[in-house]
Amino acid sequence: MGIINQGILGGFSGKVGPIVGFRWKSNYYIRARAAKVSNPRTPKQQEQRGKFATAFSFLKAIKPFIRIGYKEFTRDKSAFNAAMSYTLKRAVTGSGKEIRIDFDRALVSMGTLMPIFEGTATQNGNKMYFNWQDNSGMGNAEDTDIAMLLVYNKDKETAVYDTETALRSSQHAEIQLPSDWQDDELIAYLSFCSTDGNTIANSIRLSVSVIDTPENEIEILTEPIPKNYKKPISIKKKGTQIQIKQNSSYAPPKDIRTWKFKPPQWTDISPRMPLSLTPCTQRANILSTRS
Repeated sequence: MGIINQGILGGFSGKVGPIVGFRWKSNYYIRARAAKVSNPRTPKQQEQRGKFATAFSFLKAIKPFIRIGYKEFTRDKSAFNAAMSYTLKRAVTGSGKEIRIDFDRALVSMGTLMPIFEGTATQNGNKMYFNWQDNSGMGNAEDTDIAMLLVYNKDKETAVYDTETALRSSQHAEIQLPSDWQDDELIAYLSFCSTDGNTIANSIRLSVSVIDTPENEIEILTEPIPKNYKKPISIKKKGTQIQIKQNSSYAPPKDIRTWKFKPPQWTDISPRMPLSLTPCTQRANILSTRS
């Protein structure tokens, strides 16, 4: 039964014969009543349902972010529906059991604000560091635009995000990650929002590089390497061995040399023995072991 709220010429809600009336965003709409469908579960139906479920699962995990990211498209539909529409058309690929999200094509935000074109994401421990090239002044990009960060955990199908973390001109921001995300595959997105919140930039996916820097390792930058440099050798003194070991996988660029070492146990070294470091063309690990 339909209910007329504003007289015979007003909108109505409910069913009237083959017509259904409903209200959305202060407006009344009518549509044809859906026909009864038997559910034959044809291959095409199952594939479409699989695509819908895949897109819905991805967007549901970042729904609060989507409300901001698709704000420019909320005039005729909700932000979530706008994101679903784009994702189903552009970012869901495969068929059958191989249906998946193409994270390179997925957009967690979309709008008319100028995006950035160069950026990186680096995971170090429980933090993700974002860096980008400031392009303020290009198009409608402003140095006061606010960076929006999102990191999606592909294995756990959940995400962390921050929509008010830094300015475009800062060129750097970071976000805290859960402690149990160390070995998971992470997807990083970066977007921007204008200070008044009315315009949003298309998000871009950043490639994630993972580094692990132990706290007791120190990196020292030195001056150019002399031409008469000789390779390091092992030194033994009164039962204590100090070994300088080359690591060719970490060769520094051009003529810059670095040492990467762990502090030795000074109690094992004779006070009379002066400890010196011989420069090398590559990174070196100084390890102290007790004989």
